[in-house]
Amino acid sequence: MNKVKSLTLFALAILAPFLLAGCTSTPPRAEAGLRLYVLDCGSIEVLDVSVFHPGIDQGKRKLLTDSCYLIVHPKGTLLWDAGLPDALANTPEGVLWFDTFRLKVSKPLGPQLQQIGYPAETIQYLGISHLHGDHIGNVNLLPKATLLMQAEEYAAGFGAEPGKYGFDPSGYASLRGNPVQQLQGDYDVFGDGSVIIKRTPGHTPGHQALFVKLRHSGNILLSGDLVHFTDNWTHKRVPGFNFDKEQSVKTMHEMEQFLKDNRATLWIQHDLEQNAGIKRAPAYYD
Repeated sequence: MNKVKSLTLFALAILAPFLLAGCTSTPPRAEAGLRLYVLDCGSIEVLDVSVFHPGIDQGKRKLLTDSCYLIVHPKGTLLWDAGLPDALANTPEGVLWFDTFRLKVSKPLGPQLQQIGYPAETIQYLGISHLHGDHIGNVNLLPKATLLMQAEEYAAGFGAEPGKYGFDPSGYASLRGNPVQQLQGDYDVFGDGSVIIKRTPGHTPGHQALFVKLRHSGNILLSGDLVHFTDNWTHKRVPGFNFDKEQSVKTMHEMEQFLKDNRATLWIQHDLEQNAGIKRAPAYYD
């Protein structure tokens, strides 16, 4: 074999892995060891469900659930949403919110996390779909967790007019002390494609959802308040209190296509009927 040919073969052998890597587009695989725990974070009795689809079902009541989730990854832990405040458990009859919602907590979040072996203070990341009161109730339990939030949501929540977006800063004041990573769109939390925050604006300026790829349980999109129950998802109806109605509908259609493209299931965090078929911690999905 001549010298030139030998050098050529040597170079190809060295470069082959890099050339192949550049030519392939294998989608991220579900991460071995990834777990998803579903946590009970309260209930919401809606005294007039027409606030979720104006002009429809006026005066009718509807019961919603409030779900939070713990994602356990080989590289760390992420709490997705923090539900209603644990302190509500001290008021069994619940409290009235905006004269339309009766809020109750029967199983505080803190003890649930303790039970499955992940005390709140040890959790590495805190992902909040948005800053409304039923999603930030226990953020004070995680003072050291890195907050993962869209830049638009952070600016709205900590800006001059949080009330304009339905935010009450007193409920999430502790977040000012958390380390924070302000996001500019979709974000791969652990760098392997298995847990991805999806930017889904409309309900609030920087609303986000969470996509999880599970090896045995399949691909799941955790809704936040992208939609509140199945009927609104089917008909693409928008609550009267959403920040941007047109953007809300656009985002719902985009996420519908995302679900199809990724063969994923939408878990609607507030849908009581859907959640009745979803197992809760200490059971988990993997």
